[in-house]
Amino acid sequence: MTDHPGLPTAGPRTILKGGPLTTLDTLLEEIRTGPSGPRIAAFFDFDGTLINGYSAAALYSHRLRNFEIGPAEAAHTVLAGLRGPLSEDQFAQLVERGTRGWAGRSDDDMVELGERLFVQGIAGTLFHDAWRLIKAHQRRGHTVVIATSATRFQAGPLARRLGVENLLCTELETEDGILTGRLAGRALWGPGKIAAVQAFAAGHGIDLAASHGYANGDEDVPFLQAVGHPHPVNPQKRLAEVASARGWPVLKFSRRSRRLDPTPALRTAAMYGSLLAASGTGLTMGLLNRNRRRGVDVATSVFGDLAGAVGDIKIDAVGQQHLWSHRPAVFFINHQSALIDLVVTSRLLRDGFTFVAKKEIAQVPVIGQLFRMADVAFLDRADRAKAIAALQPALDRLRAGTSVVISPEGTRSMTPTVGPFKKGGFHLAMQAGVPIVPIVIRNAGEIMWRDAKIAQSGTIDVIVHPPILTDGWTREDLDAAVANVQQLYVDTLEDWPTARQPESGGSKVPRSRAAAVRAGQNRRTPIDAAGKS
Repeated sequence: MTDHPGLPTAGPRTILKGGPLTTLDTLLEEIRTGPSGPRIAAFFDFDGTLINGYSAAALYSHRLRNFEIGPAEAAHTVLAGLRGPLSEDQFAQLVERGTRGWAGRSDDDMVELGERLFVQGIAGTLFHDAWRLIKAHQRRGHTVVIATSATRFQAGPLARRLGVENLLCTELETEDGILTGRLAGRALWGPGKIAAVQAFAAGHGIDLAASHGYANGDEDVPFLQAVGHPHPVNPQKRLAEVASARGWPVLKFSRRSRRLDPTPALRTAAMYGSLLAASGTGLTMGLLNRNRRRGVDVATSVFGDLAGAVGDIKIDAVGQQHLWSHRPAVFFINHQSALIDLVVTSRLLRDGFTFVAKKEIAQVPVIGQLFRMADVAFLDRADRAKAIAALQPALDRLRAGTSVVISPEGTRSMTPTVGPFKKGGFHLAMQAGVPIVPIVIRNAGEIMWRDAKIAQSGTIDVIVHPPILTDGWTREDLDAAVANVQQLYVDTLEDWPTARQPESGGSKVPRSRAAAVRAGQNRRTPIDAAGKS
């Protein structure tokens, strides 16, 4: 992407090694420009490929906490891990030994457990680059399949959220909706997985020679050999050796820092500390100048710079002239991470804005008081009438010349997938007669997942779209506007521009409204999401 003064830019993101050297963006472009249609499939392994780690660990931890694992099973599991690669029969025996404890439980109970474990932690291990690949295949009309040795309870919640309808997995036997503690058919491990993939391909008219496969385990060598486009992902030793010998390009998805590494925790603490330091600086400036708004502007500018520096978080943004061309405005952001989203918006917008936040934040010690000082509007999402009334302070600020940042999703999403948009921000912009400026943040959740306590260092990718005019909007226009703007976010995230950047996207970053005017960057014509001419 184009360099932007004041915002550090990531270097080339080469993530393939061990075979022909390429990048994820190159692979995505090959998918985008390659053959389309359902006869081409993309088969994804689950553990270690779509997610970082193993979903069985979440199930095992749950059973340990509930004293469902005895000494014999624990010892057998440890020994199995020490023995090295397992055969299909050995893996099936290991799984069946573990599932005997579920005998007598209903299938519905296990579905609920799988959903709960997903929300509590598995969702946070999703490789965002894997999400991008799945979306690229889906947009080409390819048949996307998750093929995994895990059970439906482990892989099903993510499959549903990714919009993947085809799930090949190790099934558990049930009788009248009750688990028997036995497997239903073969475990999808090694030969079992390739047999399931071949059977699926035969039954669905899939051309395996034109299809893609993604996996990480040594046991998946036969599976990857069966497709025309094999993609080892963070491969284990034997798979890496085979990939090197056969010239298979290896995808290397980035993992979080090791748990014993204290650096991310120290950086995160420093980021929270920078919020206090910036707030203190802003409060002092506001008192000295007898101008509360000036103090808030100083605080947000200082926090954006300081938090990014101490957290080692860089921002690579395109289209930043649109942040200054029309102010005041309602700035939309997709919401994945409370702290990182705050850092990004403060770094980009710098001054002249406030937030709309859920009312629960007002009760958080220190943070709640700081947000009140910044004229944040707090919404009660459970009460629509109160939510509308709570927007009045934000409307007053807009009319006084202060912009407002709001998440149209209303809550943080668990994956990069955009959640349903609410109408509050659209009403706000329409009533104030100001434009909506969509800010699309790609990977905040990868740096700090919604329920994570620790932020990782890295680069946040952002695209700022041109302002969307609300002049002449009526309530009848809102449904179309909501649908169109939500689709804009979906399209941007699923088909992120690389070389094909938005118009004017390579311009230099203005650091103030005056700089934007001097640079003559107001020339882009705003668009109308309601479909008016």
